[in-house]
Amino acid sequence: MASKIQLLRKIVLFLILVWSAIIVSILFTLINENYNYADRLAKQEAITSVDKDLAYRSWVSSHGGVYVPITEKTPPNPYLAHIKNRDITTSDNQNLTLMNPAYTLSQMMKDYTELYGRKGHITSLKPLNPKNKADEWETNALKLIETGKKPVYEKSYINDKEYMRYINPLIVKQSCLKCHAFQGYQIGEVRGAVSVSIPMKTYQDEAWDFSVMNSIVTFIIWIIGLLAILYGERKTKGFINEKIKDYEQNLYSLINMIEQRDSYTAGHNTRVAQYSVLIAKEMKLSKSDIDDIYRAAMLHDIGKVAIPDTILLKPGKLTKEEYQIIQNHVVLSYEILKDIDIYKNIAEIVRYHHEHYDGSGYPQGLRGDDIPLLSQIMTLADTFDAMTTHRIYKARKTVDNAFKEIKELSDKQFNAKIVEAALVALNGIEIDGNISQKPVTDLEKERLSYYYKDQLTKTYTHDYLAFILSHNDEFNIQYIYGVYLHDFSTYNEKYGWEKGNEILAEFAHVLNDLKKDNYVVRIHGDDFVILTKEQINIEELLPQLQKVFDGSTVIVRCKDLKFYSWEVQDIDTLEKIY
Repeated sequence: MASKIQLLRKIVLFLILVWSAIIVSILFTLINENYNYADRLAKQEAITSVDKDLAYRSWVSSHGGVYVPITEKTPPNPYLAHIKNRDITTSDNQNLTLMNPAYTLSQMMKDYTELYGRKGHITSLKPLNPKNKADEWETNALKLIETGKKPVYEKSYINDKEYMRYINPLIVKQSCLKCHAFQGYQIGEVRGAVSVSIPMKTYQDEAWDFSVMNSIVTFIIWIIGLLAILYGERKTKGFINEKIKDYEQNLYSLINMIEQRDSYTAGHNTRVAQYSVLIAKEMKLSKSDIDDIYRAAMLHDIGKVAIPDTILLKPGKLTKEEYQIIQNHVVLSYEILKDIDIYKNIAEIVRYHHEHYDGSGYPQGLRGDDIPLLSQIMTLADTFDAMTTHRIYKARKTVDNAFKEIKELSDKQFNAKIVEAALVALNGIEIDGNISQKPVTDLEKERLSYYYKDQLTKTYTHDYLAFILSHNDEFNIQYIYGVYLHDFSTYNEKYGWEKGNEILAEFAHVLNDLKKDNYVVRIHGDDFVILTKEQINIEELLPQLQKVFDGSTVIVRCKDLKFYSWEVQDIDTLEKIY
C-alpha cells in the first residue's frame, strides 16, 4: 500500500512539473508577444509620423516652397541666400521669406517634439543646414538607404532612453533642384531622409500592464490545473488510503473534541507529543514505537472530557478532593481508547502515563520496569511541559531550571536512562513564553470569568489581580490607578442594598468602558483599581465617573498610584501604596 502511494506521488509530482513547464512556456510566449506588439505599435506610429511629414513636404514642394512672414520664429533661412527672391515685400509692405520644404518640415518637427516628445529630424550626409547633420545611427542608416533606397527601422537608445527609430529616404525630384541643384544632386538620387524617434516607455508600460494581467490569468489557470491534478490524485488513492484516512479522521476528531473542551489542554497535548517523539528518537526507538508514542501523547488526556468543568477548567490550584477526581482521567482515557481497534495498542501507554518510577504515581502505583517504557517517556514529557508553561497559580520555570529539577527526580519520579536522553533531546528547545492560561478568545474570557470575575460588577477579582502582578511580563502593565467611593455606605442605608448593587454595577460598567485594554479590579466592596499599559489622566475622568452618583452624597475619588512594573509584583506591596 505504501509503495503504491509513493508511486502515485511521483506521478503526481511529474504531472505538476510538466503542467508548470507548459504554463511557464505559455506565459513567456504571451509576455514576449506583448513586448513585440509594443514594438510593432511604436514602429507603426513612426511610419505614420514620417508619412505625414512626407505628405506635408510633398505639398510644400509642389508649390515650390511657401512664403511666410519674417518673425523671430521664422527668420530668413541663411542656407537659401543663393535663391533669388528669397525675401520679398508685399504691396502692403509685409516682409516675407521663402520656406522651402525642408525648412517648413524642420519647423513643424521642432514643435511636434516639444508638444509630444516624438523626435523628428530631416537629416543628410551632405546637409545644407548643419542642424540636419546625421547622428551616428542616422549615418549608418543613410548608408544602407543609399544602397537599397528603402526605409530602415531599429530600437536604439538616445540619452539612456529607448526609442523606436525609423528613417525614410528623400528622393530627389525636379522641385528639389531649386534649392539643392548647386550640391550636385541628380533626379532619383537619395538626398537625405526624414527620421523620427518614438519613445518606447509608453508602449512598454502598456506591455508591462498586459503582462501582469496575463500573469494573473495564467496563474489562475495554473492553480485550476494544479487543483485538477490534486483532485485526480485524491480520487485515485481513495481506496488505497481508506484505512489511513479513517485513522486520521478518528484521531483528529478526538483531538478536536479535547480542543473544544479545553484549549489549554489541546496545546499541551501537542507539546507533549513533540517532546515524547524527541526523547524516543534520542533513545533510538523504532519508527513504530515513535508513531505509537506520538498518537498516545496526542490523546493522553482524552479522559478529561468526563471531568466536571468546575474542576477541569479551574485556573487555580485544586483542592485535595478535586485532585483525586481529576486523577481518574487516566483510567477514563484508557476506557475510551481500549475499545477502538486502531487505538488498542496505545491505550496501555495512556493508562500509565502518571505512574512514577519509584511507585509513587497513579492509578496503580506501578514501579520500575513494570511501567511500559513509552508511558515512562510520556510521563517525563508531560511533566516538562507543565514545568515550562505558565499557570494562573504558578509561573513557568526556565528550561534550565526544569532540567535541574528533572535531574533531581532521576530514579525517583523518572527512569534515569530516560532523564539522560531527555536532557539531550530537549536541550535547546524553544519554549513559547506566551503559552499561559491568560484568556485570549471571548470563550476563554467567559470561562475565566466564572472564577475570576466579580458577578455583580463584571470586574476582575482580588485573585486575578495577584495573577496579573506576578505575570506582568505577559500583561505589560505600566500604570495603576485607585478609584474610591466615599460615603457609599450612606447610599446603601438610604436606598437599600439592592439599589446600591444596581448603581455599583452601573459605575463598574462605566469603568470597564473607559478603554478595552484596561483591567478593572474590584479589590474591596466599593474600591477599585485600574491597570493600564498607557498612562491616563485619571483626574480628567472624575466628572464622567461622578455623574453616575449625581443627586447622592457619594463622592468618587481617584489616585495615581505611581505604579511601575518593576516596583509592584504582589498585592502586599500594592496595598502599602494603596
